Amino acid sequence: MPEHKLIADLPADLRPYEKCEACGVEALTDAELLAVILKTGSREKSAVLLAEEILYSEDSTDGLLRLMHWSQEDYKAIKGVGRVKALQLLCVAEISRRISRRRAEEHLKLNDPASVAGYYMEHLRHANEEEVHLMLLDSRNRFIRSVMVSRGTVNRSAVSSREIFTAALKNRAAAFIMIHNHPSGRPTPSNDDIVMTFNLMRCGRMMNIPIRDSIIIGDNCFISFVDSGIMEQLDGVPEETDVADFKFIYETPDGVMAEETGIAY
Repeated sequence: MPEHKLIADLPADLRPYEKCEACGVEALTDAELLAVILKTGSREKSAVLLAEEILYSEDSTDGLLRLMHWSQEDYKAIKGVGRVKALQLLCVAEISRRISRRRAEEHLKLNDPASVAGYYMEHLRHANEEEVHLMLLDSRNRFIRSVMVSRGTVNRSAVSSREIFTAALKNRAAAFIMIHNHPSGRPTPSNDDIVMTFNLMRCGRMMNIPIRDSIIIGDNCFISFVDSGIMEQLDGVPEETDVADFKFIYETPDGVMAEETGIAY
């Protein structure tokens, strides 16, 4: 198909709005859907061509998934995308996250690690930095709220036990679940993950605000310290033991049993 600079230059049956009305929104390509949101292109290219460049520039195959990763600066680096269009695209990604979160919330089961992981999955699997979230629970194990306590780098988020328990006390939580992501997409527990969870278990016992689970989010996969057996093993570690040197046996997301002291991301 020739590269038409303007939507008006396209045959009527290929113009996104007309095609949507005639055939239904599901008939639009990813680029055409995005063009409808962008509304206009630039002097050099139509909205459809601009959308294609956003989705597929640099030989990327990410397509629409790119919208979940890119920042305002990334969008503005494309000629024809200014402040308003960049903000529109960021809002589209946020709407997608909120729809996913709302659906997950309707079926949220706090005693089911898969359900808890699903609540955070669409946000954290696409996050470029490591984030630590707390799911705060009341004395009847009911959901109070979710709070983010830390955002770090691509492979680490500096968060202290003090920050975590301050958030729990501020919200009058009786217990909590800690959730964080690995931007690498692999949820394998690191040494820091194991040590942090052990310290939170120890502090939680002293403060009577226990940690119910520690969940690591990867790219559409997760590890629960409860389901994998790590939490039970940590509970049996003597207080005087250096947990960093303690060997743990746990089940990976693909069902393989692993024995590690905690490895790098």
